[in-house]
Amino acid sequence: MPKRRKAARPDALAYVFARGFVATALLTAVQDRSTATPRRVLHRAIQGGAALAAGTAAADALAQRRYGIALAAATVGAAAVLAAENLLDHLTNPPASDPLADPHPPNDDKETGLGQEIAQEG
Repeated sequence: MPKRRKAARPDALAYVFARGFVATALLTAVQDRSTATPRRVLHRAIQGGAALAAGTAAADALAQRRYGIALAAATVGAAAVLAAENLLDHLTNPPASDPLADPHPPNDDKETGLGQEIAQEG
């Protein structure tokens, strides 16, 4: 009977996340110097930390032949990376339809040059 490996400490994933966070932040800051804003570095670092933590959890589960847990870890990791992508992208680049995106939206059609035509038709 194969010897089962002892499960990792619950706080071990926090350390793995921190390692991935720091490593990805460093890579992003150094490799993308022309586009490396603090928000972009933070964005990528969160994704890197989540990906490394999920990958580590999945690898540990595979080593213990716990395939369901490995699949769940990979799925949760993918969801975390995707959520970080969508949420952080929305915070840094709000959609054009967002009324808070432009602090000075046009308040009538006169600013676009259509005010007179519409007024004459009515």
